[in-house]
Amino acid sequence: MLRNLHIKNLALIREIDVDFAEGLNILTGETGAGKSIIIDSIGLALGGKAVRNLLREDAPYGLVELVFEESDPEVLTALRALDVEAEEGIVLISRKLQGNRSTCRINGESRTAADVRAVGALLLDIHGQSEHQKLLRPEHQLALIDAYGRSTIAPVKDKVAARYREYAEIRRQLGGGDMSAEERARNISFLQFEVDEIEAANLTPGEDEELEKAYRRMVNSRRIVESAVHAHALTGYDSDEGAGESIGLAVRELDRICEYDPDAGEMLNAISEIEDLLGDFNRTLADYIDGLSFEEETFRETEERLDLINHLKAKYGRTIEDILREKADKEARLEELMNYEEDRARLKKALERVTAELTELSAELTAARKETAAVFSAEVMKQLKDLNFARADFDVAFRENESFSAGGRDAVDFMIATNPGESLRVLTRVVSGGELSRIMLGIKTMFAQGDKTDTLIFDEVDTGISGRTAQKVAEKMAVIASSRQVLCITHLPQIAAMADTHFGITKDLTDEAAITRIEPLDEEESVRELARLLGGARITDNTLSSAREMKDMSRAFREKIRS
Repeated sequence: MLRNLHIKNLALIREIDVDFAEGLNILTGETGAGKSIIIDSIGLALGGKAVRNLLREDAPYGLVELVFEESDPEVLTALRALDVEAEEGIVLISRKLQGNRSTCRINGESRTAADVRAVGALLLDIHGQSEHQKLLRPEHQLALIDAYGRSTIAPVKDKVAARYREYAEIRRQLGGGDMSAEERARNISFLQFEVDEIEAANLTPGEDEELEKAYRRMVNSRRIVESAVHAHALTGYDSDEGAGESIGLAVRELDRICEYDPDAGEMLNAISEIEDLLGDFNRTLADYIDGLSFEEETFRETEERLDLINHLKAKYGRTIEDILREKADKEARLEELMNYEEDRARLKKALERVTAELTELSAELTAARKETAAVFSAEVMKQLKDLNFARADFDVAFRENESFSAGGRDAVDFMIATNPGESLRVLTRVVSGGELSRIMLGIKTMFAQGDKTDTLIFDEVDTGISGRTAQKVAEKMAVIASSRQVLCITHLPQIAAMADTHFGITKDLTDEAAITRIEPLDEEESVRELARLLGGARITDNTLSSAREMKDMSRAFREKIRS
């Protein structure tokens, strides 16, 4: 669950630090006090879009930190799969805004916004206006049916998806249509020409590099020969200026004095070694010069070979390896064309088989969905009754798409009649904003028992409702909060009275700025806040009495459902 929320320098908030409790956490406050900023900040921390004007103008940076405590083994395993280790069950998620930069962290480690969204989805679910609107989309309605009947639908859906992949691949291989014999002959002729052109070159990987090295050597052969001959003369014995001749003379001079001074023997030995080394080097250099003889024919052949290779590179790839891969691809395509008629017949037969199998599996998936939809509809009607739709009727209408998909061929429409005597009509054409929020709340209640998300946040769940309906919604919220943590922003006293923990959000005005604060309310403060919600700006003894009575009734209801 969400244990702590810390916000700094965002919009009207200079700095707040809130510890949330188990059960139903209610947040109330005057219009404009900054209630929506609380939810926006939580969404921001969980990887939502960073809005630059959310940062206070007088602040160098903005920060949101969320501290979660998690103990469910399945959730902890899922977190580890996302490379998040919850030490002692604690997960710290933060988002910092500074200038044009935004940094997300999980347990102090920088992570992408996508990573944070994936982790956040395991820990917290924000149910707001966007969730209401999603309910109007047919694809989301179908997803709800699939999720509700996951145990029976998912296995069939997986089979449909696997068969659809096979179906799509066969259709891809069949391409855009049959190829005429004339077109096929042209393609075969062109591919054969290209394969033969590459084949005739008899390329060897790395050959181009060796040829370029030899070509550069031959182009510069004169300079190479001149320098090598000069180096040979400087180190040889053919002139008085040669190092070999000079060192030889030095050897002879030292040899003469050895009979007079034996100590000169070491120097003689050293220079004799130098003479031997220089002699070996000079002979090696002579051999190198002998091999530098320039042959016009060899140069021409090398140049032509490089021209051929570069021509092939321009057509088929940047390297010889690329050219050879291209040749292999063309040979494979050529073989396909040579066997075109046989392969085409085989693919068409396979497509007929897979289409029949996919049709059968899609029908099986439709049957599983319809069976689930019947149970789903009955449960929705039960939830609607609990939420003061006393005479509402609900059903799921199925349509079949013309084409296959990985999710089958089904499209659905949620159908509803909110008053007796009315015919069922598509949800989008019937319900108001308040009715839609109640329907979504009822569906959320249906999923809550099997959902592993510990924390639910409800924002704008009270849109367009009041009176008895508001009381029903409050009771439904209490039922959900009996098994998980719930945070709810509301302006309705019926919902606020049901709080296990009540927070008041206020806005302090100074000459310099408007600052939002959030604080937990004690029993008497909560009663006064309920009285404000009931009676407006003027709180009377009657509104205080009504507020206390509402609190007592709500407390009794909570004790009843949790006993």
